[in-house]
Amino acid sequence: MEVTLLGTGAPAGLPQPGCSCAACATAVGEDARAATAVLVDGTLLLDLTPGAAFAAARSGLSLGGVRQVLLSHPHDGPAVEVPPGLPQPGRVPDGRELALLTGHRVRAVAMDAGGTGYAVTGPDGQRLLYLPPGGAQAGLENGNGGADPYHLVLLDVVGRPDALARLRAVGVVGPTTDVVAVHLGHDVPPGPELRRRLAAAGARAVPDGTTLTVGVYEDVPDVPRRTLVLGGARSGKSVEAERRLESFPDVLYVATGGTRGGDTEWAARVAAHRDRRPGSWRTTETCDLVPLLAQDGPALLVDCLSLWLTDAMDAVGAWDDTEWASGGEKALRERVRELTEAVRGTRRTVVAVSNEVGSGIVPATASGRRYRDELGRLNAAFANECEQVVLVVAGQAVVLR
Repeated sequence: MEVTLLGTGAPAGLPQPGCSCAACATAVGEDARAATAVLVDGTLLLDLTPGAAFAAARSGLSLGGVRQVLLSHPHDGPAVEVPPGLPQPGRVPDGRELALLTGHRVRAVAMDAGGTGYAVTGPDGQRLLYLPPGGAQAGLENGNGGADPYHLVLLDVVGRPDALARLRAVGVVGPTTDVVAVHLGHDVPPGPELRRRLAAAGARAVPDGTTLTVGVYEDVPDVPRRTLVLGGARSGKSVEAERRLESFPDVLYVATGGTRGGDTEWAARVAAHRDRRPGSWRTTETCDLVPLLAQDGPALLVDCLSLWLTDAMDAVGAWDDTEWASGGEKALRERVRELTEAVRGTRRTVVAVSNEVGSGIVPATASGRRYRDELGRLNAAFANECEQVVLVVAGQAVVLR
């Protein structure tokens, strides 16, 4: 089964008409995208968009062989003109299956937002799932996803990463499923930043006009198993870390800061973090990271190592010069060694957050300078055990490894 992506953009396209944002300004060449439309084996068209016939022609194809046109979502604005010879667009009711004379079977899947998704099975058994923008498949918890993994999934990875997480949770997106992002708009700058974010989710983007052969092995992006996200205060490091796990079906959020009775400002910070997280994530408040890393289980998001270090230095008496010299330093080194060895041996996916310090004012106290130095050492040791290390500056992520 061959699938040609006549367009891969959001309904308004990219660049969006009349928009002067940086993402739209840089969406040129292969990064410019027409509204998403998908041509399957030259006979089935999923979503009719303006200029679809010209898009097909640019790909060396024709819409003359199309026997069925299906819509996945309502189109804003004036009705799209149907090119001569093309069937009138329609929509399959949720749960119903349409059999084409070409041997394709199309099953409509219900969405949690407006629109209809389509599961397409080709004559040779290859399976494709196409979801509309802004939606996730509904009813998966009732076993409606299907028994086997899809070979190719086209969905709004940027706008609804949780849609991908739900598909993974029920096993219809597996390690060999080719996940391609469509309905791409100006929410993420195109080019390297888009590719970086998609790769962290195990997905990829392709230019308009690309033809994919369903069932043929593709080089699926390799999701890093251990990642350290560094950054200064309010740099966006926690948002970056959370974003990296939004497409995972289950995540344990490890908050090392704990609670501080009577501190309303701290409570507001904690509440803001909780509001950002997907509802399916679980939270535990602990600095005892080594046992968590040793256990099997869902992905861990540790926020943050800076507060873990504060707790560890409290425990060994590191703030007192005498205690530090008489065994506190050695005890802290042992704790850091145990943590880094646990990271090295863990089989879980781990994303950890830490503060990058030492680039500004030198602390006025010996204990402050000690903390700065020890955090630098901890960050370096932890980073050495990670496949990927990211530095976030002014909300922009720079991949160091």
